[in-house]
Amino acid sequence: MNDFVPALLKEMDRRRDYLGDRSVQTVYLGGGTPSLLSPAAINTILEHIRRHFTVGPDPEITLEANPDDMTDRGQLIAWHAAGITRLSIGVQSFFDADLRWMNRAHQAQQARESIRLAQEAGFDNLSIDLIYGGPTLPDDHWEANVREAIRFGIPHLSCYALTVEPRTALDKLIRQHKQDEVSADDQARQLLLLMDWMTDAGYEHYEISNFARPGRRSRHNSAYWQGTTYLGLGPSAHSYDGLSRQWNIANNAKYMAAMTLADPLPSLVAGKEMLTGVQQFNEYVMLALRTTEGLDSRQMKGRFGDQAVQGIIKRIEPYVLHGKAVMTDDRIFLTPEGKLLADRIAADLFYDVLPGES
Repeated sequence: MNDFVPALLKEMDRRRDYLGDRSVQTVYLGGGTPSLLSPAAINTILEHIRRHFTVGPDPEITLEANPDDMTDRGQLIAWHAAGITRLSIGVQSFFDADLRWMNRAHQAQQARESIRLAQEAGFDNLSIDLIYGGPTLPDDHWEANVREAIRFGIPHLSCYALTVEPRTALDKLIRQHKQDEVSADDQARQLLLLMDWMTDAGYEHYEISNFARPGRRSRHNSAYWQGTTYLGLGPSAHSYDGLSRQWNIANNAKYMAAMTLADPLPSLVAGKEMLTGVQQFNEYVMLALRTTEGLDSRQMKGRFGDQAVQGIIKRIEPYVLHGKAVMTDDRIFLTPEGKLLADRIAADLFYDVLPGES
């Protein structure tokens, strides 16, 4: 950590012009375990951002944190004082059996305590992650998890279906029949149940995996789904300027070594791609279709042309007829049942060649 923060600040120095004259509205410290950083280090990073960029008057500044890193009330108060306005806590479950199965480091009581300490430290803008669809989570336990989050007054929930990544320890145990397999039917049922519970509790289902009280959507993640320009700093970080995307090397040691060079950027950037018109269109469809607002036909027509919109209308009609999508004069969005098939529907709407392109 002593080497990482200076390297991160140096990258910020080198890439201060990436956003042009755009102001910074959100900052997200995540993608790893930033809660291991000291409050002083976090304060240094945020001060460097304020020094190099124009930061909006009411920025959303989120820190990802694990419950086992949130045991010190004084540390939480220091995070708040440093300028963190929002915490995203990796709770996953309020049942120890689930946490053991997922090989999480914390226990259920630590998850509850982390929320209580965060609220006592002045954080009223909290998000927690919950996982559903695992073999240790029957429907009544899943409901209990959701109800407990609501009772805590958590304004934002990110809920994800359990996925088993290839070549992980869990994948190996399942293939050896030492763990139960994940059921796609259970996951679909629990997502539909979740939608009903959250709607009844007054939350907006504003993106397939995300639910928020009115006015408490994640501004940072919403910017991704809306195709906004962003700057990513650190190992594996991705940046997007509206026309191209680039990403940093993933290895921490190589990242820090690159930042010791007089001209670090050539060694830092692992790849870059210029997005074609059809790639921009398909990404828009993929991201927008996940949101409650869905596809905006007027926006699509302005960016990609009327032919592209007419093609989408024709391709979505079977899903509308089968109750998986809704089409209005200017919007196309998914029904609850359609959200179970979001990736498949998006893929069916993709173009190989955008109408009007050679």
